[in-house]
This record gives sequence, structure tokens and C-alpha cells, in this order.
Amino acid sequence: MKLAITSALVATALLAGCNEANVGTSASKRPDMAPYMGADNGFMAKGWKPGDQASWNAEITKRNQFQSEYSRIK
Repeated sequence: MKLAITSALVATALLAGCNEANVGTSASKRPDMAPYMGADNGFMAKGWKPGDQASWNAEITKRNQFQSEYSRIK
């Protein structure tokens, strides 16, 4: 009986250690800026201009088309 209780406590402690803490909002999601404002750095897609909502929407649409299995097999 003691072995079963000890095993259950050890298993509970091990599983509790695997739990991730809630870190809140991500650094990439800033509520004070629109997503199309973006950063002006080397990680931007070519052809996208920061602050231009129309080019942001065009770039997102283009990326979504590459992720669509239907358009890949056509």
C-alpha cells in the first residue's frame, strides 16, 4: 500500500514538472501596433513595405496560397 501511494506521489511530482507556465502575451504580439506596421529588419519578405496595409494583405494572401494543398496539386 505504501509503495502504491509513494509511486502515485512520485508520478504526480514528475508530471507537475512538465507543466509549462503561462507566459502571457508573446513579444511578437504588440497590442499598441497594427500587424502591418512591422519591423524594418532583414527578416522581412521581399516586396513588403512596412506600414503599407495593402502590401501586407497581398503578402499574407501569397503566403496562404503556398500553404494550400489544393493549389499545390493543381
